Amino acid sequence: MSLDPQLLEVLACPQDHGPLTYLEDKNVLVNPRLKIAYPIIDDIPVMLIDEATPYSLED
Repeated sequence: MSLDPQLLEVLACPQDHGPLTYLEDKNVLVNPRLKIAYPIIDDIPVMLIDEATPYSLED
């Protein structure tokens, strides 16, 4: 299931407050500046700093 486009417009990284990139096929929100990803579990973005994992858009 895809995230609501209106939700994606208002979500920001809790660390640097910048925009995130939604990767629907991997079910994550990626911050390419910090090279981290936030998981989406049961269609709910988990925007906790402690839940972020290392990620590169080349992955």
